[in-house]
Amino acid sequence: MTHPENSHTFQVDLRGLVDLLSHHLYSSPRVYLRELLQNAADAITARQAVQPGAPGTITLRTGDTLTVTDTGIGLTEADVHRFLATIGRSSKRTPDGGLDGAGLDAARGEFIGQFGIGLLACFVVADEITVISRSAADPAAPAVEWRGHSDGRYTIRTLPATAVPEPGTTVRLTPRADAAEWTRPETVAGLARHYGSLLKHEVRVAGPHGGTERVNATPPWEQQHRSPLARREALTAYCRDLFEFTPLDTIELDLPAAGLRGVAYVLPTSVSPAQRAGHRVHLKGMLLTDRAPELLPEWAFFVRCVVDTSSLRPTASRESLYEDGTLAAVRDALGERIRDWLTGLAASDPALLHRFIDVHHLAVKALARYDDELLRVVLPWLPFETTDGNVTLEEFLRSHPTVLVTRSVEEFRQVAPIASAAGLGVVNGGYTYDRDLVHRLPEIRPGTAVADLDPALVTAHLDAVDPATELRAASFLAVARETIGVHDCDVVLRDFQPVSAPALLLDNREARHERTRSNLAADGDGLWADILGSLRQETPPAQLVLNHLNPLVRQAVTIGERGLAVTTAEALYGQALLLSRRPLRASESALLNRAFIGLLTHAMHNAGPDAPAAEPRKEL
Repeated sequence: MTHPENSHTFQVDLRGLVDLLSHHLYSSPRVYLRELLQNAADAITARQAVQPGAPGTITLRTGDTLTVTDTGIGLTEADVHRFLATIGRSSKRTPDGGLDGAGLDAARGEFIGQFGIGLLACFVVADEITVISRSAADPAAPAVEWRGHSDGRYTIRTLPATAVPEPGTTVRLTPRADAAEWTRPETVAGLARHYGSLLKHEVRVAGPHGGTERVNATPPWEQQHRSPLARREALTAYCRDLFEFTPLDTIELDLPAAGLRGVAYVLPTSVSPAQRAGHRVHLKGMLLTDRAPELLPEWAFFVRCVVDTSSLRPTASRESLYEDGTLAAVRDALGERIRDWLTGLAASDPALLHRFIDVHHLAVKALARYDDELLRVVLPWLPFETTDGNVTLEEFLRSHPTVLVTRSVEEFRQVAPIASAAGLGVVNGGYTYDRDLVHRLPEIRPGTAVADLDPALVTAHLDAVDPATELRAASFLAVARETIGVHDCDVVLRDFQPVSAPALLLDNREARHERTRSNLAADGDGLWADILGSLRQETPPAQLVLNHLNPLVRQAVTIGERGLAVTTAEALYGQALLLSRRPLRASESALLNRAFIGLLTHAMHNAGPDAPAAEPRKEL
C-alpha cells in the first residue's frame, strides 16, 4: 500500500545564516555598508530607468543609529513581502533571471547586485533592521515599514503618506554593542569613501552634530581637461591620493567592449616579481576589491591599476573577481595595452624608457623573453653584468664581437677578473632571464656570435710558465695534486693577470652536478645510494690554477717541507673556493678549518723564543 507524499518547505535558521555570512562568505563586518550603498545605488538606477529626471542621492546619517536614505524606486507592501522577507530573492531580477517590473529591463546591466542577500549583511552588525520605503513605481501605494530581527521575526505596517513625502527608502540600524566600532561616524565616512568613491550617484555622509560631506566624485579619466598636461597632472594627483606614491608614468586603460576604463600607474620603485600588485576594481562604480592581482598578467607587476568595469563578474561574496573567459580576455587586452606603452617609449620618450628600465629591468626582461617585438625594442637598452661592468649589450658589442655567457653567478665570479684581463667578453647569465635573452641577441643583431663559456677556453688564454719554472715547482705541485685530488680537482701552474689573484678555480656545470650526486650518494644509504651510484658520469675534474705571477704563489712553490706544502695547498684551494662563492661541502669546510689551524700553528712555532722579533709595522 502506497502512502501519499507530503510536501514540506525548508526552514532557515537566520542566526546560523548570518554566522555563515560573517565568518565564511564576507571577509569583514565592514561589508555591511557596501551592501547598503549597493542597494541604494541600484534603487536609484531603477527609478531613473523609468523616470529619467529623478534625483539620485544617497545620504548616510551617523549617531546612535545609522540611517541610509536613497531617492530610489522604493518598495510597495507587496514588494516588501516578496523581497525583504524572502532570502535570496532580489528585487533586481525575476525568478528566471530577468528584471522585475515593467520598463526596468534596460537597466538590468546597470545594477550592481544580483544575489539577493545584501540586506542580510546588516545583521552582522545589528540585531534589528528597519526599512521605511515609498514606491515611485506606484505613487498611490502607501509607505511601508518593515522591521526585521536577527532571530528571523519581522513585522510590516503601512504608514500615512505624510510620513514619507517623497519616493525612496531609508534603512535604519541600531548596532550591537560588540559591533559599535563599525558604525562610528569616522568609520562610516571612511567606509563610504572606500566603497563608494566612484559611484555615479551623489553620496553624502552627515555627522551626528550636523554638516554633510560628499565622499564621491567623477574619476579624472572620465573628466574633460584643458590640455594633455593637465590631464596627466590630474591622473598623477589621483594616484598620490589613492595609492600614496607619485607614479613614474600613467597608462590610460580603455576597453569599450568590456565596459572598462581606468589607469595603470607605473611604480616608481622596483618590486619583487613575486609581490604582485593589488589592483583596485570597481564594478559599476562600487569598489569590488582592492586586491585583484588576477586583473593583469603576472609579468606586469610593475604597475598598479584602478579600473571601473561593467562586464567582469564578482564572486558571491563580491570581494573578488570570478575567473572566467571574460576576465581572461580582459587580462590579455590590458597586458597588450601596457606592452604597447612600453614599446612606444623608445620612440616617444627615450629618457623615460631609460628611467623605467633602471627601475624595472627585471620585468622588462621577463616580458621580452616571449615578445619578439619588445625584445627588438628594449634589448639594446637593458643593462647586464659583464666583464666591462654593468653595461648594455649595445655598448658591450662595440668591444667584444663574440659574447660569452656563464650559466651561473658563481661561474661568472670565478672567471670575471681573469677573463677581463685576457680580453674575453663575458656576460653574467646567472641572473633570472639574462642567459636566455643574451642567446637571442643574434636574432636582432645578425652576425653576432654568442656562446656559453667553457672553462677550457679561459684556461687556453692563460700563459704557460717556462719549463725551468715548472721543473722547480714540480715537488710542490706533486704534493698539491695529491692533496687537492681527493676533491676531484687538478692543480696547474700558469701566468695570468691580475697579479693580485693567487689562484683560480675552474669547473663546469657537469662537474658540479657530479660532485652533488657523489655527495648525496655518500650521505645516503640502501636503495637511494645505489640509484645515485648508478648515475655516475665521467666528467673532467675541476682545475685549481695557481698564478705564478703572484708573489705568494712564487714563494709557495719553493716550499720543501711536506707538511707546510700540504697546508699551503689546502689554503690556496680554500681561498679559491671562497672566491667562487658557491656552497661548500662538509669536506671543504673541514679543509678550510684545517688549513687555517695549520698555518696558525706554523706561524706560532716560528715565532718562538728564539725567533727574531718582527719589525714594527709602519703607518702609511
